[in-house]
Amino acid sequence: MSNPGGSKLKTLFRKDRIIAPLHTGGPIAVTPDGLSIVTCVDDEAILTRLGDGEEICRFVADGETIHSLCLTPSSAHLVLFTASLALHVFNIPSAEDSMSKKIRAARTTPRAHEAPIHVCKVDPNSKYLASGSADGVVKVFDLIHGHFTHSFKGHGGVVSALAFNFHPDPSTLQSNPAALQLITASVDTRIRIFDLSANASRSSGWNPVAVLEGHVSVPRGLDVTPDGGWLVSGGRDSVVLIWDLTERQTVGTKSKGIAQLHPKLVKTIPVLDRVEALGIMHENEKLGGNVVSSSTLRFFTGGGKGVIQIWDGQDGSLLSTIGREGHLTDEECRQEIVNAIYIPSISTIISAHSDHNILFHSLNTGSISRQLVGFNDEIVDVSFLSPSATDSHLAIAANSSLIRIYTLAENDSRLLSGHSGIVLCLARGVGGRVLASGAKDKTARLWTYSSVSRMWRSVAICEGHAESVGAVALSQNILTGDTDEDRAKFMFTGSQDRTIKMWDLSTVSLAATSGPPTQVTHRCRSLTTHKAHEKDINSLDVSPNDRLLASGSQDRTAKIYQIEYHTNLSGSVRGEIKLLGICKGHKRGVWTVRFGKAERVLATGSGDKTIKLWSLDDFTCVKTFEGHANSVLRVDFINQGMQLVSTASDGLLKLWNVRDEECIATMDNHEDKIWALAVSTDESAIVTGAADSVITFWRDFTEEKRLEDTKKRTDAVQKQQDFMNYLSLHDYRNAILLALAMDQPGRLLSLFQDVCASVVAPRSNCGSGMSSVTGNVDVDDALRALQTHELAKLLKHVRDWNTRATTNSIAQTVLHALLKLRSSNDLALAYASTQPVPKPVLSDDIPSNSSEDIAGLGNIIQALIPYTERHLTRVDRLIQESYVLDYLLGEMDDGMFSEELDHDNRMEISPTHPMTA
Repeated sequence: MSNPGGSKLKTLFRKDRIIAPLHTGGPIAVTPDGLSIVTCVDDEAILTRLGDGEEICRFVADGETIHSLCLTPSSAHLVLFTASLALHVFNIPSAEDSMSKKIRAARTTPRAHEAPIHVCKVDPNSKYLASGSADGVVKVFDLIHGHFTHSFKGHGGVVSALAFNFHPDPSTLQSNPAALQLITASVDTRIRIFDLSANASRSSGWNPVAVLEGHVSVPRGLDVTPDGGWLVSGGRDSVVLIWDLTERQTVGTKSKGIAQLHPKLVKTIPVLDRVEALGIMHENEKLGGNVVSSSTLRFFTGGGKGVIQIWDGQDGSLLSTIGREGHLTDEECRQEIVNAIYIPSISTIISAHSDHNILFHSLNTGSISRQLVGFNDEIVDVSFLSPSATDSHLAIAANSSLIRIYTLAENDSRLLSGHSGIVLCLARGVGGRVLASGAKDKTARLWTYSSVSRMWRSVAICEGHAESVGAVALSQNILTGDTDEDRAKFMFTGSQDRTIKMWDLSTVSLAATSGPPTQVTHRCRSLTTHKAHEKDINSLDVSPNDRLLASGSQDRTAKIYQIEYHTNLSGSVRGEIKLLGICKGHKRGVWTVRFGKAERVLATGSGDKTIKLWSLDDFTCVKTFEGHANSVLRVDFINQGMQLVSTASDGLLKLWNVRDEECIATMDNHEDKIWALAVSTDESAIVTGAADSVITFWRDFTEEKRLEDTKKRTDAVQKQQDFMNYLSLHDYRNAILLALAMDQPGRLLSLFQDVCASVVAPRSNCGSGMSSVTGNVDVDDALRALQTHELAKLLKHVRDWNTRATTNSIAQTVLHALLKLRSSNDLALAYASTQPVPKPVLSDDIPSNSSEDIAGLGNIIQALIPYTERHLTRVDRLIQESYVLDYLLGEMDDGMFSEELDHDNRMEISPTHPMTA
């Protein structure tokens, strides 16, 4: 393969971000400032920043399913109940804490109830927690002191809703300002009001002070006005009831009667929707930018229709509807609301739906401002989209009839409905401005972007296949003609019916209308149908010049066709395909085919775990890439065809050099088959989607790595030159500090050897009989000036040098100098400084420090002692053996060497030698 333009090879892709499951069912909670959200994924609760979708932390309880959770209004604690019936209280981490930590519960109360807990609520002062269980018991828990204060029984079944209310009686508030009421609802359709004051518990024995009857089905929503005067309740009977909580009734005689709470039903509002969530809105809240009179009682409801409805509590009129009703006849499109939360600080109502999606309903604009896809299921295909000049959207097919469209610059997504079966494949065309999709409903659709509504809309449908459409491919070039509007030429679809159809797109307007997203404005005409393979067609691809078509099938072959597309003078279009060649050689089915972007080659990936490169001239295999441990599912060219990227069932993304057939990088972030692969237009990012429901963005860090390596090499050369300069100038102090900074123990060892060799001491070794400990004043000064981390590093080098007989003398010399020049406290502090700073234990993660970093001074000493003793034993043995040599020499030649031997024997080892210190 040639190297066009002299492009540099890419060598490094790193994980930039991921789109992981956000919500797999269960309750949700939002912080009062609207900046973070808590959702449930399996048996963990996740705190996510809404601005960029970054995961802040995970709350790990006991491994059981989470049944209910809530945040305190102060955002200081998270409370959740699990299937084990335990109560867990977590501390919310502050912004200064590191991200992606697993947080354990600060307090756990096992078996808080005797039955599953499905609802819980914290009072506005973040002091009391109320929880209701399936056996009809409601308990109140003191979050500050950590004990239960009340237990209310008598409900006729599962507790379905809870609400706190400050006592509306002014006289009671004056005598006991902290008095609270707890309002409960259960499946017996009754609403009960309990007084939480101590006096009420002694007088009534924790019986309800009032029981409200009015609903004929389960009440699912309760809320009270801030002044405590009005209660709004909504249930599955499709009605909302408004109660006056200030009504009193005298019990007894007029002179000795006692005024008891007797709420009065003042209004019944039929909302014609099964209410699952309800809340009262602030009086000064704006609806669509208009301020409604502050005297009106307004509330919202959400339920079976999947929309948020805003009502006037005085006259019962519907003020506004936000959202679009789902297609209740299609299970895939059901979007019933199961929970809704009103956030006044951002004028938004956040709703959780039965399909695990979370919608943000803006009250200012009266529309959906953001949507979060909670769970994508198995990712089968992805594609970058470029409605503008850059790749701004990502389309995802995820085992669903709904196509997910993610906005890359924002934490937002949209669902495209239109297909009635699971979407199997996606393809982009016309520079990323057109999206094609094929599905199990035997149809293919064409989608374009509307700049007016900022949504993708279906503009064409292709019908005619007898089986599922598993592969689509669009023409890459724009049709030129008299009209100024851009139009695509054609589209190919491959099906399980083993045929390829060519569709005429010349009459399809790519300007999306402002109608409903499911509106189809055109039905495409089939230009030709070709019986292509003997088994299912898995992949199609059109060459960059729109002249060739490639198909891959389970019959183990890839076929290449010539595309003939002609437009007559009358405006009619004729198109067909002719078989040019068959690529045979794979031992299993071909999952993917891709044309080269710069040369006449075709890449195929197969179930035989290989990638093959085929020549388009003679259709022979020119290269084979082996390295994946399982079926190769996707492949694509990058870097002007000089490199390949591939994904496989082994969950790996591999980067290949085409010229030498070498895998130069392997990326791993998935736990299952990677079905989806997409490369951005500028090739700076790669996206992979797998069966583990995770989408990973890989960013090209080749240039950054190259610059970083260049800088490191430059710095290393500069430091080495400085080190040599210091040695030549005998500036040992700076040389030692620089060698420690470069972490080069070999150069440091040579330096100390040179220092000892330079000492003129004919009758002693290095350091003896000198005013300096080491024999050089600069070296002594350097050892005195070492910082704590440098001192610890030098001691590690001394420990290593001491293990070898050739360098142990230098190690003993340096160790002797350190013991003379530094105090024992300095040595202890050197290793204390390497210990990690203690932090609150909020995670089970093991610190990333190595074993050397957490080793104390005692470990160094224990490593030095045995080798030092061994070296001393060896020196003593050599001295003893030298006396034998002296004796032999003395007895030779009648003692002619006796005088010299006597002189040498008097030269004993100085007691100040480091080895004897």
